[in-house]
Amino acid sequence: MRFASCGDAALTVELGATPNLLLTRSLAGLHDLLRRAPPPGFIESVPGLTSLTLLFDPDVTSRAALEQDVRRRIAGSNASSARAREWHFPVCYEGELAPDLAEVARACGLTERQAIAAHTSRSYVVYLLGFSPGFPYLGDIDAALALPRRAVPRPRVPAGSVAIATRYTAIYPQETPGGWHIIGRTPVRLFDLDANPPALIAPGDTVRFYAVAASEYERASTTPRPAA
Repeated sequence: MRFASCGDAALTVELGATPNLLLTRSLAGLHDLLRRAPPPGFIESVPGLTSLTLLFDPDVTSRAALEQDVRRRIAGSNASSARAREWHFPVCYEGELAPDLAEVARACGLTERQAIAAHTSRSYVVYLLGFSPGFPYLGDIDAALALPRRAVPRPRVPAGSVAIATRYTAIYPQETPGGWHIIGRTPVRLFDLDANPPALIAPGDTVRFYAVAASEYERASTTPRPAA
């Protein structure tokens, strides 16, 4: 565990060096504890891949007091108590819903069927939400699918697009620009401002994808299938 100041009103606590399920759930647990029982002067916390940044009011508290509070909470072994869920998402890997799948398969030396099999073969940890509201960074993908981002980003990527880049896969919650390789699309809605919380999934959850045919896509549930 390492603490670092970020100016006079923020403190970062780093719990490890490499993202993994246990570390992510510890960060999510600490984030949840601080949200439910905030110490004096605490404003909010922002989870990262291996760290949590705490924003505070320096007129009310200090870095030393906040660091002591965080150490006490972690020592209390409650930092990994955040509720973690497993989600199963339908994905169509066909036609115009998967514009980069053929190119990805060629670049990786795979057939399209093998690329789909690799993508659906494992559960992914939700490491963090970022880039846009509710955008999940899911890892780690099969090494056989690891590619850098596209050389030329798209100005518009449709909501629900399932994409890969480097060691991660993700789902675009809204239509935004994007530079990841789009290999499919899910009908599941990831972000809803009228919901509480607005983001469907959270850091520490796990996600598994399963393939549905284009003929089934419109009928596929917009609600993730519960884990068995």
